[in-house]
Amino acid sequence: MTVAPPQVTSEIAEKGVLARAAARRLAFASALQRDAALEAIAAALVARQTEIAEANALDMAVARDMGLGEAMLGRLILTPKSVAALAEDVRHVAALPDPIGQTEDMRTLPNGLQVGRKRVPLGVIGVIYESRPNVTVDIAALCIKSGNAALLRGGKEAQHSNRVLAQVVGDACVAAGLPAGSVQLIRSADRALVREMLEARDVIDLLIPRGGADLHRFAVEHAKVPVVTGGIGVVHIYVDAAANLDQAVPICVNAKVQKPSACNAADTFLVHRAVADRFLPRL
Repeated sequence: MTVAPPQVTSEIAEKGVLARAAARRLAFASALQRDAALEAIAAALVARQTEIAEANALDMAVARDMGLGEAMLGRLILTPKSVAALAEDVRHVAALPDPIGQTEDMRTLPNGLQVGRKRVPLGVIGVIYESRPNVTVDIAALCIKSGNAALLRGGKEAQHSNRVLAQVVGDACVAAGLPAGSVQLIRSADRALVREMLEARDVIDLLIPRGGADLHRFAVEHAKVPVVTGGIGVVHIYVDAAANLDQAVPICVNAKVQKPSACNAADTFLVHRAVADRFLPRL
């Protein structure tokens, strides 16, 4: 019996063709080319921050009208400071060692055959994520650094911001000599598209759902492409009996107060009973 290939939306199919072609060229792009593209992205983020701010303002206005809470608004907002920090993060990725071609666990078998593991690009990475528009740039930078094309699907609450950021990234890649289609954003907000991405075996080589437990559960239940899930858990800080309490207090406060809306903000403090009576009142 012949099994028909999974159906995908025209947008996924169209952008999947571009992503496939881009992935083949990215796999052979030099480290200098990929790092130059990252530097171009960082520069473009700063140069086009007015355009980014205008798009983000539209998302913020809609979010406020919807009555979203302060935590959600905190995840959504892009300020000049956060855009500058985002650009700096991209430069940090550019400065990392080139992962492509690195070998590990090389050994020679008794018959003289040399075996080991070598890092190579995966191809097209699909990512489904929510709320945070900065993730658009974060994922794009990591995919470019590792020689992979990215097919992104962000949340509808950040659609204006995501579209501009994806355009900024895509333009910078092309200007730096990387293929068009290296980083693409799925523009449709149709939730049915999530399942279609999970089933797009002819388009996506690996899919990463970056969101809540419901999204991860849905991905595990319906995926027909390889999926990597994770990132869900409670962020703990442990204060040991031997800890310097003068240092532990500001560390714990910073971990929660600096940005409570961040996914890695502290949720739980575990304190050794030997110092609990002294530490907890101060905290």
